[in-house]
Amino acid sequence: MSSLPASEPSVVTEARIEQVPTLITVKDKPRSPQYHQYLKTQKRRLWMIRLAQLLVFTAFIVLWELAAQWKWVDSMLTSRPSQLITSFQELAVKGNLFKHTWTTSLETLIGIVVSMVLGIGIAIVFWWSTFASKVLEPYIVVLNALPKVALGPIFYIWLGDRYSVYGMAIAISIIVTIIMIESGFKEISKTKLKLMESFGATHWQMLRMVLLPASIPNVIATLKVNVGLTLVGVIMGEFLSSKAGLGYMIIYGGQVFQMNMVMVSIAMLAALSVVLYGLVNVIGRLAMKKYHMEG
Repeated sequence: MSSLPASEPSVVTEARIEQVPTLITVKDKPRSPQYHQYLKTQKRRLWMIRLAQLLVFTAFIVLWELAAQWKWVDSMLTSRPSQLITSFQELAVKGNLFKHTWTTSLETLIGIVVSMVLGIGIAIVFWWSTFASKVLEPYIVVLNALPKVALGPIFYIWLGDRYSVYGMAIAISIIVTIIMIESGFKEISKTKLKLMESFGATHWQMLRMVLLPASIPNVIATLKVNVGLTLVGVIMGEFLSSKAGLGYMIIYGGQVFQMNMVMVSIAMLAALSVVLYGLVNVIGRLAMKKYHMEG
């Protein structure tokens, strides 16, 4: 056994130990009055924005009601807010309004999920294989420029009246998903990927450890875009072939000249858009928090 005396802590070690309480003290230091004032100003500004949005919406409703009441517009053509409330109650009780809303909501959610999964998968293939990207990219550009409504009759013949709605929704949103996700992949720092490659990392390891986590903000942005695009695709599909859904109610209301039904359906679409967009925002905040990113 060695008889050497135990070495005493060096000056550097003691200095580091002494710095630990200092770091903790700095971390736990109370916020300054200026920072509190900044938070107050930001909160006040947020409330002012919300109030202004509410005032704009209220002014629109009041102007719409007064324009119909004072005969500036024909209420048979434009309806009016007071009539919409009555029509909403009637459709909710007798007209299966919530059933049609649920049909459109389910079709939209399925369309978003399928288009995101397929779009991200195809974008990963394009990143993985430059050859595949070069070969298929012109076709993606052509499909993106093609008016999707022209595909409606084809989807109806191939998929039937029900599944053609899903086909239309996916056709509208999947191309945008591929383009946005692939563009996000190209913006990821190539230095990090080269560093991992120099350490012998495989494509799968680079994808899992760097590419996908760094693409979270881009995926959330794509998801927000797809909320609107998929909903447009669903409504277009319901216009062409569906026997249920808010798009069906809009077409039917226009055919029988019941503008109240059309306006109530549009109002429900607006509410559905707000709910879906809010859900995407919540998912985005949770994902950003999980991966320690600033939203």
